[in-house]
Amino acid sequence: MNVVMLGSGYVGLVSGACFSEFGANVTCLDIDQNKIDDLNSGKIPIYEPGLDALVKKNFDEGRLVFTTEYDGVIQAADLIFLAVGTPTRRGDGHADLKYIYQAAKDMAPFLSGYTVIINKSTVPVGTARNVKRVLKESNPSADFDIASNPEFLREGAAIKDFMYPDRVVVGVENEKSQKLIQELYRPLNLIEVPMVFTSLESAELTKYAANAFLATKISFINEIANLCEAVNADVHAVSKGIGLDGRIGRKFLHPGPGFGGSCFPKDTKALVRIAQENDVSCRIVESVIEVNEAQKARMIGKIRDALGGDESGKKLAVLGLTFKPETDDMRDAPSLSILPKLIENGAIVNAHDPQGINEARTLLPESIYYCDSIYDVFHGADAVILLTEWNVYRGLDLEQIKKLMEGNVFLDLRNVYEPEMMKALGYDYHCIGR
Repeated sequence: MNVVMLGSGYVGLVSGACFSEFGANVTCLDIDQNKIDDLNSGKIPIYEPGLDALVKKNFDEGRLVFTTEYDGVIQAADLIFLAVGTPTRRGDGHADLKYIYQAAKDMAPFLSGYTVIINKSTVPVGTARNVKRVLKESNPSADFDIASNPEFLREGAAIKDFMYPDRVVVGVENEKSQKLIQELYRPLNLIEVPMVFTSLESAELTKYAANAFLATKISFINEIANLCEAVNADVHAVSKGIGLDGRIGRKFLHPGPGFGGSCFPKDTKALVRIAQENDVSCRIVESVIEVNEAQKARMIGKIRDALGGDESGKKLAVLGLTFKPETDDMRDAPSLSILPKLIENGAIVNAHDPQGINEARTLLPESIYYCDSIYDVFHGADAVILLTEWNVYRGLDLEQIKKLMEGNVFLDLRNVYEPEMMKALGYDYHCIGR
């Protein structure tokens, strides 16, 4: 089976590598010549655990190919996945679909023989039908069906999520296209993965609804954590107490400085816009967005209070810059909201991150000093701010850190450490909801 991934970013590259591992012949096609050159030379443009080895294996075995050429590739394809970016459109919060439609126009002249065109990108309801219209206008004689197959990949665990998914959701219009997609995903039958086949619109909305619900759980537990601080309760106990209820579940009930990343901020905003355009109330999701922004602002106040009400001239050792561990993704990371404000008010920042420094340099103030060694970040620091819960920060030599610091303030915004232990070590310890 010949598969084309149109777009070789995060979703396209991970999906393409995994489909090739399933045994399909996969071509990752991208208009960025530099990216394709890097991939052909073995350089992976993103950090995702295990991806480099998976790409190398299937590239070496000839099942995974990278190119910028449409001609010959599109004609031979049985299935073509649209996996291009859909960033938030500036000014209105809607997903920007110009890359999707341009990709459809670019490939349309090369379609030959029956092909299934599948939206893999996160797109608003109705996009699949609009892609179909664009393809028909560009090539009226093309023989194809359109489908929607949203991705549910967590950064840092994307390969596992693809190989062992909770479910695969596919929107189709007929049995012919459904059978071809089922054949592509046939290796998942061995582990009895549920395949949900539905309409185009239902599949598109499922992706947004799933991410909005998970974002809701995060904002909910952050508000509960703030309440815990006010009433002297422990958010970890509360989270465990409610998470053991099977109707609620334990996941995404961990308090923190607010959610970020490539999906939740973008998709919650897009879902609100979809609802508004269809004259439907979406108040819960609107509140989720507001709570998340307020949580990031609250962290700035929390840091300032721990520093005695003024961060000016204080040296801060920051641990973690990416929006979550096991990724180099900085999109909408809490660090982007918190650190610039502290620096603007006179703070001096030393920072460490296992994978995010290169990206951080382009997004954060130039005054930040980046440390390659974790322990270099603590020299002369008045306070530590733990922003991202990378595993390397879970077993720090806390006694050594205390000796390196000038002050003793430790702001644990991911609740990695136990309050009593930190206080016993002499830290002025601050966390969330405890």
